[in-house]
Amino acid sequence: MTTGLIPGGQPPEPRPTSTRPPHQRSGPGDRAAQHVDDRPRSSVITARAAASFEPVGRSVATARSFVRDTLQGWGFADIVDDAVVLTSELVTNAVVHAGTHADVLCLRSEDGVRIEVSDRYPEREIPLQGAAVTMGNPDREGGRGLQLCAALAGRWGVEYTPTHKNVWFQLDLPERPVGTRAAGPALPAELLPLADGRVRVAVVQIDRTGTITAWNEDAEDLFGYAADQVTGKPLTDLAAWPHTPGTGTGIAEALRLSRWEGSYGIRDANGRVTPVYASHLRVRDADGEPSTVCLLVRDHERAVLQTPLRAPVTDVGGGDGQSSDPFEMFIGSPAPDDLDGLLQRTVERARDMLDGDSAFLLLATDDETELEVRASTGLPSARQRFARVPVEAGPGRYGSARMPAVHEDLSAVPGAVPLLNGTGMRSVVTVPLKVEGRLTGSLGVAAEAPGRYSNEEALRLQFAADRIALAVESARLGELERLRRGSLSFLVEASDLLAGTLDRDQTLALMAQMTVPTLATWCAVYTIADQASEPYLSYVLHEDEELIDGIKSLLSKIPPPDPVPTPGARVWNVPGETAHQAALRSSMRSLGLSGGPTHQTASAMGPTLAVASAVGGETVVLPLVARNRVIGMLTLGKPTDEHFRQEILELAEDLSRRAALALDNARLYSERTAISQSLQRSLLPPELPDIDGVEVEVIYRAAGEGNEVGGDFYDLFPISDGAYGFAIGDVCGTGPNAAAVTGLARHALRLLAREGLSGPAVLERLNSAILDEGARSRFLTLLYGEMRPQEDGSAELKVVCAGHPLPLRLRQDGTVEAAAEPQPLLGVMEDLELYEQTVTLDPGDVLLCVTDGVTERREGSRMLGDDGLADVLTTCTGLTAGAVAARIMRAVERFASDAPSDDMAILAMRVPEVHKD
Repeated sequence: MTTGLIPGGQPPEPRPTSTRPPHQRSGPGDRAAQHVDDRPRSSVITARAAASFEPVGRSVATARSFVRDTLQGWGFADIVDDAVVLTSELVTNAVVHAGTHADVLCLRSEDGVRIEVSDRYPEREIPLQGAAVTMGNPDREGGRGLQLCAALAGRWGVEYTPTHKNVWFQLDLPERPVGTRAAGPALPAELLPLADGRVRVAVVQIDRTGTITAWNEDAEDLFGYAADQVTGKPLTDLAAWPHTPGTGTGIAEALRLSRWEGSYGIRDANGRVTPVYASHLRVRDADGEPSTVCLLVRDHERAVLQTPLRAPVTDVGGGDGQSSDPFEMFIGSPAPDDLDGLLQRTVERARDMLDGDSAFLLLATDDETELEVRASTGLPSARQRFARVPVEAGPGRYGSARMPAVHEDLSAVPGAVPLLNGTGMRSVVTVPLKVEGRLTGSLGVAAEAPGRYSNEEALRLQFAADRIALAVESARLGELERLRRGSLSFLVEASDLLAGTLDRDQTLALMAQMTVPTLATWCAVYTIADQASEPYLSYVLHEDEELIDGIKSLLSKIPPPDPVPTPGARVWNVPGETAHQAALRSSMRSLGLSGGPTHQTASAMGPTLAVASAVGGETVVLPLVARNRVIGMLTLGKPTDEHFRQEILELAEDLSRRAALALDNARLYSERTAISQSLQRSLLPPELPDIDGVEVEVIYRAAGEGNEVGGDFYDLFPISDGAYGFAIGDVCGTGPNAAAVTGLARHALRLLAREGLSGPAVLERLNSAILDEGARSRFLTLLYGEMRPQEDGSAELKVVCAGHPLPLRLRQDGTVEAAAEPQPLLGVMEDLELYEQTVTLDPGDVLLCVTDGVTERREGSRMLGDDGLADVLTTCTGLTAGAVAARIMRAVERFASDAPSDDMAILAMRVPEVHKD
């Protein structure tokens, strides 16, 4: 992979566009359906990053990492997940399906990022301008890249050149309208709000004491008072302030607020109350003197002043959870961009509003059966964050979550608010957050003194909660959407990594490394060999490597979790309780309180306390279920007093399903490989006999990954009276059927040869036995011979070559010749008439026997062949049998750069020269 990053680089040269219409997206007003040159580009390219990826599977994951790192470095975290998913699909199309290099270019501008993925497969047909584009079936393996572009990107297209195909997409950053505070659609006249022919807006200014200092003409007309009649009088003398349930704010308090808006009444000159709608704004003059400007209209004309309710803004980039003005009226300033910040400011404002010592906010789960702690102030929030409690009534539950509640003294009702247990808080008021009647959360304020709150404070807090509930829910949904997209990207990468290996140990390591620290602080994987076996601790990982041994030691001393097949995460308290007990015992021993040795030092206690802290939080267990069987457990843990979020547990559950299948595949592959290797060893002789007067060397190389039983075999065994039988053969194909014929051939040869039968008779009977196998039978090429060393130092061989590559004889003078004639192979015809040939090996001669994996070694269109083998053998004069076999194997391996595709067996026999004293 090659990369380049040029901050502040110039825009790329425009590509030729004469024959490159983009794919079109259907829909009215869709700019992506137009020609690429008609579409506005980003304003200024401020940075670019480029990379090229080879056409191999691992390039997809590398491309994802490149795009993620680039966008995060540019500060575009909001669009990283969409960009990674789209890049993954497009690079997969290039390097996997098209089989070419993929060039990725990232361009940054002020309002977004454009990513281009080019491949080098231009031979496909160029679509006609305006032609409909067929997306294909979304369920198929390939071809989803353009569908995802259409779904996630703001703009996208396809461009063609004579050498490249370029697919691009643009993701825009969130934008907010400039200069527009609030706006509404154009409406027909009959839908507009009613008002008098002349709308009068009374402008009244009040000083810091609440006295009227200014009174305009519209105020005179509305209320019948001249300016000199009311100037210097308190506004409270004229205002008919309603006692609004849920608020304790009066007219005097409202006039001191920085901004206030609402309804009340003004008594006019005739003593009647005129309902008005008012907007108050607190200002100060050049000398710093504060005053309040009040704008008032008749209540039925409130549309003139009333601030329209604004729904939370949904950004182009997918929603970042920002809220709008309803929350501003409670929080006092625009809402934070992130949910956690919004919630934290909410609890701080609620605590200040009711003059409390602490405040907390919990959000409801989707099924509204539990509440999750998301923000608090004045409480040990670190140990409570993401803790969950049930909603319905009962011990240790929030029984009043759906209704406002006031507890004057928690000591009288222990456990009424579990979050406050052990915090010293005595009185508390809690109110629900509801959206369209649905419980979305709970807001509470607490104080250390009893009896601090009454129903009035509950109504005030409820009034505030109603104002911010919609903003909080909108931010929560935005966070869930970002988590969903991040989870999708995470699972895509996890699936790629898990599918890339069939090694059991590597799969276990990947499982742990993907969860720590992304999902948990530490992780342990238990495996179960079979249904009768106990869970075994196979892998432990912690984000701090120094704690791994301590956690492993702790888990090895406690019983493993029960292998329950029920899906989902379940809490496992044993590790935390055991660790705390061990830490307590160590502390007592160090203080001499347990009756044990008192020389325990603080340094010795360190690891115990560190492990107790590391596993002291929430620990959950997820079953690893594959093919309807529990094959292990994935254990995730948090440090002291920390809890898992439900979204993290759901993501971990998705990961556990993928990891379980990958682990089971690795187990099956390992078992199959072990069986194949064991079977292969059983088809070969355990050891070769020592033969006086003859050197023997065998080299056997199995092809493939080791999970298929090869069809090549060899054997060398004693017969009787100083005679030895030797054989080298090749069964057609691989696998169980080939192994059956291989085992039959090797064992039948030994039995028949030791019965005293001649070589042709042995092979004819073996041929009948192979044909008796019926559908499982395979044809077999076989070189069989009997060797008998002679007293003069030579060796006499009787050889039958049934369809096998001919044996080659190397003489001392370097000449090479075939040592037998070809005859029909076995397993094809019933009636064979075979004959044997006698060969005498003089001292210094070599007989070389090979399988066709040697002679059929290929490099492109070239093949080693019988002539190439003979040429190599001519260079082996004077070498021992072992050296001859090694040189032949080395020449075969060097003939081609690719790994061998067929099994190879080499049998070399040499009669050593006789040295005279």
